[in-house]
Amino acid sequence: MSEWWRDAVIYQIYVRSFADGNGDGVGDLIGARDRLPYLKDLGVDAVWLTPFYTSPMADFGYDVADYRDVDPLFGTLGDAKGLIEEAHALGLRVIVDVVPNHTSSAHPWFQQALRGEHRDRYIFRAEPNDWESIFGGPAWTRTDDGAYYLHLFDPAQPDLNWDNPEVHAEFDSVLRFWLDLGVDGFRIDVAHGMVKPHDLPDIGHPDQVRLIGTEPVPYFDNDGVHDIHRRWRKILDSYPGERIGVAEAWAPTPERLANYVRPDELHQAFNFHFLFAPWQAGALRAVIDESLATAGSVGAPTTWVLSNHDVKRHVTRYGSLARARAAALLTLALPGSAYVYQGEELGLPEVLDLPDEVCQDPQRLRDPDSGRDGCRVPIPWTRALGWNRPWLPIPAEWSSLSVEAQQGEDGSTLELYRAALRLRKELEGPLTWHDSPDDTLLFSRGDFVCAVSLGGSTDGLVDGELLLASDTPGSADSTQWWRGKVA
Repeated sequence: MSEWWRDAVIYQIYVRSFADGNGDGVGDLIGARDRLPYLKDLGVDAVWLTPFYTSPMADFGYDVADYRDVDPLFGTLGDAKGLIEEAHALGLRVIVDVVPNHTSSAHPWFQQALRGEHRDRYIFRAEPNDWESIFGGPAWTRTDDGAYYLHLFDPAQPDLNWDNPEVHAEFDSVLRFWLDLGVDGFRIDVAHGMVKPHDLPDIGHPDQVRLIGTEPVPYFDNDGVHDIHRRWRKILDSYPGERIGVAEAWAPTPERLANYVRPDELHQAFNFHFLFAPWQAGALRAVIDESLATAGSVGAPTTWVLSNHDVKRHVTRYGSLARARAAALLTLALPGSAYVYQGEELGLPEVLDLPDEVCQDPQRLRDPDSGRDGCRVPIPWTRALGWNRPWLPIPAEWSSLSVEAQQGEDGSTLELYRAALRLRKELEGPLTWHDSPDDTLLFSRGDFVCAVSLGGSTDGLVDGELLLASDTPGSADSTQWWRGKVA
């Protein structure tokens, strides 16, 4: 078996902001299919599509009303099938989202529950506890008959009750539906959710959301979720072609996160510890070592990611394009699998000045400082930006960052990514660290050497052939790839 997923580069398509195939200002499956040759040329191995299922779009598709159909905003089931077939013809694999922690409040099951039918498919109780929604405010909403239902996210996203066998059977069927259609795997949204403790205990903390990923909270990362993932792994393994499961999981320790990628569970888990590491040599080295060790302890590859549709783009987080380019070469040099968020190959920053009237993120509406609209602005394809009335306005200055402007332009961020992804396919072997000056990182993989400046000088550290550099070799906030040896 190839185990393609161990070192794959997977490109995240945020569907509504990637490419618009019908001119209505919203990205769709036709547009994504049309741009697959661009992704093949970029050098990625697979694409991950965010939800395109039937939805009222209270949370941009993460509130699913029908898991087996495509929302008209994005196209048709035929368009999804055509995209999968076209991707496979180009040698690209396709991963789609599955959202199992909650449905839309418009889902037929929840509509039945509101009428008092089959209410045990969701989590209802007579009185709420003190749990808070990730989007702010209480995690409980009162129905007309006086009962309360749980929603760890928006009230339009009621949590399912995974103690009910009907829920297990339904998602078994959903997975098989898309596997039969040809998808190569699933990114599992809130893979650490689903299972809740039966007694629903109070937390007794005034700012619960800040605990997630650092301290245990009763509604996340319960051991019962692993039974679900083992069940799903058997389904994935029953299909040919190495279909995979990817966990979007938050856990309080790296060891707890590693549980999601044990040999009989999922194949990958997003490495948020790396994503949020500061641009500091010691911090980055520590999280790289920790990530490799914990994933390796269960025989899994580590995944590396710098940006996604839920966090500020790393050009803005790091404070400069130079640092973002250096971080990209550092990331792509590491052993394991890497994720590229659409537009990062163009060096796009976060859009921080969107008008209030266009911002639609439910998380922002509750907490203006945590909105995700700025990382979801449509990507520019041409110097004229390439969109007709985009659903979020594209900054005019992005004309110079467009694919058209950067295509074939020596030194552009797009061409840097293309070169890095081409060279990356030759990298083999484990990582070995080497001593280097303060504010630098230096490691090798066989005869490949990566030198990173985070302020310190890397001059004279490597003897050999310079393969690629994010900036002038030796300059601060730069990374160089060499074929040779440490001096």
